[in-house]
Amino acid sequence: MEKIFIDQLKANQTISSTFLVKSKELRNKKTGGQFALITLADKTGDIVGQWWDNFEDSIETFDRDDIVFVRGQVNAYRNHLQISIHRMRPCQPQEIDLNHYFPTTRFNVEEMFQSLLGYVAEFRNPWLKQLLERIFADEKTARKFKRAPAAKTMHHPYLGGLLEHSLSLVRLCRFMGSHYEGIDVDLLVTGAILHDFGKIDELSYDRAFGYTNEGQMIGHLVMETIFVAGKIGEIPGFPDDLRRHLLHLLLTHHGKLEYGSPKLPSTPEALLLAMLDDLDSKVEAMQRLMTDPLASGDWTRISPMFERPIYRRRTIELANGSTPPAASQPEAPPREGQTGSFNTPFARLAGLGSPE
Repeated sequence: MEKIFIDQLKANQTISSTFLVKSKELRNKKTGGQFALITLADKTGDIVGQWWDNFEDSIETFDRDDIVFVRGQVNAYRNHLQISIHRMRPCQPQEIDLNHYFPTTRFNVEEMFQSLLGYVAEFRNPWLKQLLERIFADEKTARKFKRAPAAKTMHHPYLGGLLEHSLSLVRLCRFMGSHYEGIDVDLLVTGAILHDFGKIDELSYDRAFGYTNEGQMIGHLVMETIFVAGKIGEIPGFPDDLRRHLLHLLLTHHGKLEYGSPKLPSTPEALLLAMLDDLDSKVEAMQRLMTDPLASGDWTRISPMFERPIYRRRTIELANGSTPPAASQPEAPPREGQTGSFNTPFARLAGLGSPE
């Protein structure tokens, strides 16, 4: 059976395909009785399904994180597509290709990782260089860092998203760190690489994205601070002042107490890291929202991150073949010392190159 992906769905389409169950619940109908509300997903996105009738015998045969076969009708409701489910059952192992169900970065993971290592190789600070090389020499740790998402839903919520976000932030930090006098760029870039490192164990991402017990009870800020402090302890003679500054970056990178930082940024490097992390996260989230294949019209849905809809008309025009005025202008050349091919749109505007 050929897989039909969510970004291929169209209104009034009859479908028979497989999806990952992200959630299921029973709700009351206005006319009496109940219906099943089920969120279905694959690597291209997610969609709400409503099973109005005759679900009672099947609803307990599958649960969240299971892969199911769905037969139904695609409908449009308030500028979003939904599925009216007619039949649903658990899939057999031979029907499943796990690569169909988990969103993945569109960039080459190994190329991104080598770009990151290339920046580390340029460090002038031997202590920070040794620390990062020691961390990434562990194959299991490196493998998790290359695979982990950056978040469950808010930004870069896909396999490879943590590496993508970290590399984007490194490039922003290199650019902005060199703009201001007196910034310790090696320290700032180390903070960018490690600022979300705890997410490799805070999040679970073998099936659906969720939180581990460690993640729920401790959280990535504390997890990565403990981890990095331990790695520093393995390096004889590591300067104590440098250790303190680096751990400060990790503990303050959310920027505000109400955002989960136990301390507020107290150095220029910590301030830059917190603000650029927030910027990169929100730009990615906004652009992903604007290109949602299941949305229609000039405006996106209201996002929990922004608490407002986002205007997407320019995205629609570009998708229909219009050319923005800036397209006729030559791109800025890569800066000296730049490696790799990955970048974010913000960084391209900053003259840091463009993705392949």
